[in-house]
Amino acid sequence: MMSVWSHRPKLLHLGFFVAAYVLACGFAQSLAIVPGTGISIWPASGLFIATLILSSGYSWPWWVLGGCLAEMFSNVLWFHSPPVAAFLIYVGNALEALVGAWLVNRVLTRPVRLESLQEVLAFVALGAGVAPIVSATVGSATLAWFSILSQSFLTAWPLWWIGDATGVLIVAPLALVVLHNWRGRPQLSTTQWMEACVLGLIFLAIAALSLSGYLPFAYIIMPPLLWAAVRFEFKGAAVSLVLLALITAIFTITGASQFAGDPEAQKHKQIMLQLFLAISALSALIVAAISRQHQLAVLSLRQSVEALRERERELSQLVDMVPAQIRRLTPTGEPVFFNKRLIDFFGLDVGDMDQPGVSRLSAVIHTLVHPDDAPRLLQTVHRSLVSGDPFSIKYRMRRFDGAYRWVDGRAEPLRDQNGTITQWYVISVDIDDEMRAQEALRERERELSQLVDMVPSLLWRLDPDGTPTFFNQRLIDFLGLDIIDMETPGVSRLAALIEAAVHPDDAAGLTEALRLSLATGERFSKQYRLRRADGVYRWVRGSAEPLRDENGRIIQWYGLTHDIDDQLRIEEELRERERSLWQIVETLPAMIDCAAPDGEPVYRNPQLRDFLGYKLEELDGKGKTRLDGTLDAGVHPDDVASVKLDYAHSLRTGEPYARRHRLRRFDGEYRWVETRAAPMRNAEGVIVQWNVICLDIDGEVRAEEDLRQAREGLARASQVASLAELSASIAHEVNQPLAAVVANSHACQRWLMAEPPNMERAQRTVERIIRDANSAADVVSRIRALFKQSADRKIQTTLSGIIEEARNLMADEAWRRRARIDLAVDANLPFIAIDRIQIQQVLINLIRNGIEAMDATADDRIVGIRAHQVGNLLQTEISDRGQGIEFPEKIFEPFFTTKETGMGMGLAICRSIVELHGGRLWAEKNKPRGATLVFTLPIETGAAP
Repeated sequence: MMSVWSHRPKLLHLGFFVAAYVLACGFAQSLAIVPGTGISIWPASGLFIATLILSSGYSWPWWVLGGCLAEMFSNVLWFHSPPVAAFLIYVGNALEALVGAWLVNRVLTRPVRLESLQEVLAFVALGAGVAPIVSATVGSATLAWFSILSQSFLTAWPLWWIGDATGVLIVAPLALVVLHNWRGRPQLSTTQWMEACVLGLIFLAIAALSLSGYLPFAYIIMPPLLWAAVRFEFKGAAVSLVLLALITAIFTITGASQFAGDPEAQKHKQIMLQLFLAISALSALIVAAISRQHQLAVLSLRQSVEALRERERELSQLVDMVPAQIRRLTPTGEPVFFNKRLIDFFGLDVGDMDQPGVSRLSAVIHTLVHPDDAPRLLQTVHRSLVSGDPFSIKYRMRRFDGAYRWVDGRAEPLRDQNGTITQWYVISVDIDDEMRAQEALRERERELSQLVDMVPSLLWRLDPDGTPTFFNQRLIDFLGLDIIDMETPGVSRLAALIEAAVHPDDAAGLTEALRLSLATGERFSKQYRLRRADGVYRWVRGSAEPLRDENGRIIQWYGLTHDIDDQLRIEEELRERERSLWQIVETLPAMIDCAAPDGEPVYRNPQLRDFLGYKLEELDGKGKTRLDGTLDAGVHPDDVASVKLDYAHSLRTGEPYARRHRLRRFDGEYRWVETRAAPMRNAEGVIVQWNVICLDIDGEVRAEEDLRQAREGLARASQVASLAELSASIAHEVNQPLAAVVANSHACQRWLMAEPPNMERAQRTVERIIRDANSAADVVSRIRALFKQSADRKIQTTLSGIIEEARNLMADEAWRRRARIDLAVDANLPFIAIDRIQIQQVLINLIRNGIEAMDATADDRIVGIRAHQVGNLLQTEISDRGQGIEFPEKIFEPFFTTKETGMGMGLAICRSIVELHGGRLWAEKNKPRGATLVFTLPIETGAAP
């Protein structure tokens, strides 16, 4: 049911069918010229059958339903039969269409085009002969049953049958032609259109004259009808038949046709009308089919002729283009044809070499064949002409440019059915390049033979059974001719050769290895000692590969033997050296580590393994790389971050690595070590391994720390002593003026408190106070001048270089206190005029204060140094991440300190130095912690004298 629904026709097409069916019914009703007999021609049957032939079988129910609606509607308009009778009549018409379409589709190939006589006859017999029987039987029985028009079954049946057959013959071909060519345009030339117009006018004129009675014979219309069928085939026949039916209907309806007459003769006239249309349709369709077959035969003949001509051209081109020189000879050997390639090769045609008194064959051979080859070729050709046997010979032919080239000539005779030779066909192929290649191959073979003898190896060959068949010259020279040619009765040649030339300790193993390879076909490889011609045994390595044919069968064994005696001795020496070096590495009193190019450890000597207390393999499977696992497990937590950074830098840049850090020993104690790593590179400079050495320097570091503390204590004591001496000197110089100022002040106070106050005495006392104060000021000025004496020794230099020197001087101090110094110095800072030593002392003092301020900080011990230009000043900032400064301005006062052992003079002296250079020094608090010391220096154009 779903297939029927999915194959339903378009509503527009179904509507056209219903409309055409109703019009066909009306046309049939108009031709009902015999009163009381019903219709004479039924065009709807032809329309119905043609529609079903062209449509899918699944869609037939839809067309049957549409035909039913059209039939019942036409009954209401024109026939006025009882509904039941009208439905039964339609059942007969539908069965006629179904049977006719089914039979035609079964017998003819779809799509049905009526393009051959067989198809037309089958369509006429089945569609117009058999199918109308069903409709005539059902329809006549219905008319007799319902007594419609008072007709009996026997009276109505013949008229019904011939009426349906005529309708099928007239309408069905037109419907098939129209529906097949619905979307295509008629492919007619201008001449054919003109012919069609003339034919149409002649056809209409003759039809009008013959059917109107002016011409006594209606069948005179047949010539133009057949003309249309012959010239325009089925399209012309179908159109002409429809026009004939319409003209006949018009004249019959108007009573002007010879088929109209008195009621008594009308029945006979109707039969004549039906026969006229049926005969006309049958004749036109048969003639159209014959014309179509003729046209197809003519077209096929033309295509065959054209194909033969094309085949002849292709064959001619093949003969000329085939890459060979072809010629044809008569049974007596006279050349009669050269192909184009041979003519182009010679530069002459077959008749251009004729000579009086000489056969053409002899003339051609003596003219075009090399003189050394001409007699042999002529003798070979004559022998084949006499015996009739084919021949093949290689000789040299002269090309048009005079060059002789080698060719391979072959000839075969062509015989008739009696075996008599009718032609000789000769082909010659240019093999000059092949001959040269063969000569080159032979030369190559000679060179290869020399190569085999000269190659610095011992080459040999065995047959599949293991019998030696070839030794190269070097092997013969190595073994000696006597051994090569030796034969031992009852022993194979291979066994005798092994017994004579192979060391007794190796002979059995070599024999077994060869036997196994010969039995299994596997590759042979063995190391053994072979006796040289002078009796010395030398180590060699022999190997052999089998050569197989296309079936995999071994046909030869090819062997190669290398003298490796010197190589083995060198390898033994290298192994001994390697063992010695390995023992040195294993016993060296240092911890050694080897790592891959990515830093992953691959080897540790026993000293390093014993120090760490675990094996390298124990780091695997813990979710970390071996390098990260080693550093995390062994390096002190305060050092691990910086160690990883240094390692990463070296692995990234390939630079050597060196630094000190603390490493955890197996017992948990952290000890100071110095680690150094250097890359090992190949010939291309690519790193293939990192070699690392680790030295335990814990005792040295502790000794250096004790020495540093002793030096600091000595320096501090020296500073205290110097300060005490300086203080005593200052006190001595200042004490007398100050004592005089105090005494004069007391005297001035007494003079002012007297009654009355002695102003004159007080005035003189104040003058003495001023004198003594100035004396004290002079003392201080002289002390300050000590510092000013060096402030004038300025030179033009860069601040960035001084900062770098100060950083390098403080690097050890920073490393010892686990601090890092970061620089951020702007490039291209201008030159300034400064005292290099004093500014360096200022930087060192400020950096040391920053490092010491972070002693209580657990992490992020970073001293930052930044230098940049601000207007006409160079500003330098030293920042730390310590506890910060509680009194930023007070720290620059002399003798003010926040250190337990400080003297409070460093920052005061630093500020004095900076101010002597025209700059300024101040302190700032950092957030959230730490402090920044900032000083500026003016940019000067030149150095002071």
